Amino acid sequence: MCNGRSRVTMTEDMSAKGETSSTSVEVNTALLKSIKGGLKIAEIVVVFVAFLCYAVASRPPYIAATLMELLITTGFLLLYLFKLNKTITFFFWPLIDVLNSVFASVFMFILSVVALSTDTLTATVAGAIVGFICAILWGVDGFLLFKKITFNQRRT
Repeated sequence: MCNGRSRVTMTEDMSAKGETSSTSVEVNTALLKSIKGGLKIAEIVVVFVAFLCYAVASRPPYIAATLMELLITTGFLLLYLFKLNKTITFFFWPLIDVLNSVFASVFMFILSVVALSTDTLTATVAGAIVGFICAILWGVDGFLLFKKITFNQRRT
């Protein structure tokens, strides 16, 4: 039965009684102000614009490819934003992010070249140009992430 209390109020009541809640999620707000977070947000915005361009041009293969990369990049942003990379530790997330950035950059570059060479619709050409911008952003992101990964060095 609902007694009119919101979930937040119930959590506050639990903490007032000395009980701990296991549903608390820590948000990394510093990520949004960092270069890494800014790049992820820029990637999401730019690939969404490419997705919209391809959707207007009704090109299903290009729509699927950009939507896939949009979802993966959004997943990485949420992973870092909610600090799930510290909770789910059986993956080395920085390396997976580097590999995703490199593959996404190459994939989007090839997709944009194919879109430019095979189609003359204005929306497809615009999507391809925006796709080149996406490829550059993912390339920069991959490079910066790779520089931060330390192999065969002591942890401090």
